[in-house]
Amino acid sequence: MKLTIYQVDAFAENVFEGNPAAVIPLENWLPDETMQNIALENNLSETAFFCPTENGFQIRWFTPLAEVDLCGHATLASSHVLFQHLKYDKDEILFESRSGILKVTKEEDQMVMNFPSAKIEAKYIPTRLKTAFNVHPVKCYIGRDDLMLVFNRESDIQKLQPDFTSVAESTKRGLICTAKSEKYDFVSRFFAPAVGINEDPVTGSAHTMLIPYWAKQLNKTKMVARQVSKRGGTLYCKYLDDRVEIGGKAVTYMQGEITI
Repeated sequence: MKLTIYQVDAFAENVFEGNPAAVIPLENWLPDETMQNIALENNLSETAFFCPTENGFQIRWFTPLAEVDLCGHATLASSHVLFQHLKYDKDEILFESRSGILKVTKEEDQMVMNFPSAKIEAKYIPTRLKTAFNVHPVKCYIGRDDLMLVFNRESDIQKLQPDFTSVAESTKRGLICTAKSEKYDFVSRFFAPAVGINEDPVTGSAHTMLIPYWAKQLNKTKMVARQVSKRGGTLYCKYLDDRVEIGGKAVTYMQGEITI
């Protein structure tokens, strides 16, 4: 069997920026084990697969180690493939997923994802995370899959040096680290060693927690965020109470064919 594969840099204006994702369009689902093996072989933070449905598409995401419930950058990458390569001719894409219905619209030179907001609760900073970084966090919150640590300064986020063993043992999926920004509204980094990704370059799903938090802290609904990983990426954010919008651009790096 031969399958078309795309590698797309999401939340990027140029190749070698943002977060790379593999995208594989399907007509019918492959066995779960096969999709997981493809994701392991690709060795990217996410491989997305989608199949057509009556109203749009069903989408699934795999890290090299596990299937996940939600992935923003691979959804953006999949939308880019549909719009740019598969000539999808509607303005809105509906994806059915393990996190419900996800909507992606094309707006000028951006794609805007509409995702469910994460419910966040304050909690004590886990003991291992108090000493997992070279800088001490000041607050901790928990969402559905991730923890979020808040730090005092933007420079704290940029110079974080995580103990990945402590992070992996303290989290279900990943750990968001964030602070208020001077140039942007807020900055973040995302670490997910528990699912095989030490640091994810740009993480759309993390912003389902970040946007509600910073909307209340900054008293605004429209924000521009920057994930300050080595590759980096800019996200255009909007808070809609039970939903959030996350906008960005994407660029195709590679198109090819795999044989299984």
